[in-house]
Amino acid sequence: MKRPIFTLILLVVALGTASAQLKKNKAYIDYFNQWAEVAMQQMIQYRIPASITLAQGVLESGAGKSELALRANNHFGIKCNGWTGRRSYHDDDERGECFRAYDNAYQSYVDHSVFLSNSQRYRRLFDLKRTDYKGWAKGLKACGYATSPTYATKLIEIIETYQLHQYDTGKEFTNRENILMQQGDVRHIYTFNKNYYIRARRGDTFRRIADDMDISYRKLARYNERNKNDVLAEGEIIWLQKKAKKAPKAFKNKPHRVEPGESMYTISQRYGIRVKYLYKMNGLGPEYVIRTGDLLRVR
Repeated sequence: MKRPIFTLILLVVALGTASAQLKKNKAYIDYFNQWAEVAMQQMIQYRIPASITLAQGVLESGAGKSELALRANNHFGIKCNGWTGRRSYHDDDERGECFRAYDNAYQSYVDHSVFLSNSQRYRRLFDLKRTDYKGWAKGLKACGYATSPTYATKLIEIIETYQLHQYDTGKEFTNRENILMQQGDVRHIYTFNKNYYIRARRGDTFRRIADDMDISYRKLARYNERNKNDVLAEGEIIWLQKKAKKAPKAFKNKPHRVEPGESMYTISQRYGIRVKYLYKMNGLGPEYVIRTGDLLRVR
């Protein structure tokens, strides 16, 4: 009798394990793989847990496959209140409601961070620890982000099922910032396109940044495709490692529209890609002069 009982127990455990595995949606996994890096970048810059950003993004956008996500690149269901950009109209709580529309999904992620951090309604959430995803989930519901009574529960379930809270520690970035704090000079380090960057301060040079980051200023200049003695503008992106050949997967089939004052170089810096590959992807020679409104492939 012992063997059949033992076999039955094994069967029950196996079925339970299989059931847990079935809960994991491949579309969700693909979505998290695609957007985890961006969510962590936004977390470092705006202090919103990456797990919350990812859980909201996948839930609100149906893993990037909802009509709003496909037509308007809106992954967070943010409506038009106070919005002066492009708009898209969809049925939600009411018919034909106005939602924000973006050129690409990355802009939606940035706007989500700005929307939460600039709103008085969500101000108290930023008093929570960055690792308190349950507090954030419940706070978003309490502050009125969504009307569904199970909104917080759904976010927590997604985070725990897919272990998204692993992205909230930010240990790699925190350790580097702690080193700088010990030196009495804090620089905020951001991540994008499998690379790291900072924003130049007024009066910065490659030598000064290199001293802070403990790397060669000649290498730093090469990473940014510049002369080591160049004067740096306040706020410009300075990459800390060699740039990639193309932008992240999120920008596949989503070209960059050239804005006034942009150059091939500033666009390459924006996406963390080398200038020669930006020209190559678009079949252009170095003599080509871009114009406002041009569409450029970045991946």
